[in-house]
Amino acid sequence: MDTDAFLSRDVLLVIALLVVGIGGSGIARALLHEQGYDTLGSVVFVLGYGSMVVVLWWGWIRPLDITGPSGRGE
Repeated sequence: MDTDAFLSRDVLLVIALLVVGIGGSGIARALLHEQGYDTLGSVVFVLGYGSMVVVLWWGWIRPLDITGPSGRGE
């Protein structure tokens, strides 16, 4: 298996986005909670996780052509 094809730039970008979106916002939430800002930490986590979902959808899932075959049943 060719590792260059597996670890393309797009795959690395998605991995980095997942790590930052989930891990980064979780760490920020935990640090804010330790400082006594629990509500702010929750808002940061929701915004970070939600932004990651929107960016993944916009850049990776939205452009997929998932239409069915045309001309069937005629």
